[in-house]
Amino acid sequence: MTPVLEPPVLEAVPDVRLIAVDMDGSLLDDQDRIDDSLWPLLDELDRRGVAFCPASGRQYANLRQRFGRDDLVYIAENGAYVVRDGRRVSSDGIDLPTMHALVDAVRRHTVLGGDVGAVVCGIDSAYVERTDEVFLDQARTYYARLEVVDDLREVDDEVLKVAVYDFGSAQDGVAHTLRPFEGLHRVVVSGAHWVDVMSPTADKGAALRQVQADLGIGPEHTMAFGDYLNDLGLLAAADLSFAMDNAHPQVREQARFVAPANTRNGVVRTITSVLGLG
Repeated sequence: MTPVLEPPVLEAVPDVRLIAVDMDGSLLDDQDRIDDSLWPLLDELDRRGVAFCPASGRQYANLRQRFGRDDLVYIAENGAYVVRDGRRVSSDGIDLPTMHALVDAVRRHTVLGGDVGAVVCGIDSAYVERTDEVFLDQARTYYARLEVVDDLREVDDEVLKVAVYDFGSAQDGVAHTLRPFEGLHRVVVSGAHWVDVMSPTADKGAALRQVQADLGIGPEHTMAFGDYLNDLGLLAAADLSFAMDNAHPQVREQARFVAPANTRNGVVRTITSVLGLG
């Protein structure tokens, strides 16, 4: 297992031009907070010409709200939607028949006793039909634009993905119900309680490569941080890949380095140390 460096220190300061950072379990602490030390760091990175890229399963509107600025690169919806400097770089969604089939599968899972709720994630908004506050509180955490509708099958939007929240274990629960969609689509366990179903080509790693192409750089100029299985592609697209100390074992195994945990401001501390900014 890769040892944890406190914080990581490299032999030489690398030529980093892009930093991609997962949100939940990586940049955010366990209370869903961003450490105040990030804000001056963002200004310093901007001064040095280093692009900063939140890369998350969260909605673009949610990310934009959290950071409050357009001069960043945003990888949203686990790679299905990419925005740079306020303009769309790419989108990679699913068709309406697939969305309808996923909604039907979630409804069947509920009838069989599963405590789950679906979120249809569109360009304009995210949509739910489950209305209890316990579920809505979970959805609102990740979707700043959220609309309650009578029937998810009637949603009229460009659909990026369908996310399903399982109040039990997503990996052991609703993920099994959604496995038949694998192959033609990507079924990704993106957290302890979330499963995302997306286009087969939508991935944080593919999105990061699109950003690299847009910036005219490569993996050798890229630093990335992640903690969960949906971050594996992101880390693979960066030569300087960091798993958080709290990361899933597979993520720790793939990453070149291990950063301090999200509860110890590991992302900011590592960037500051590796780039010699402290």
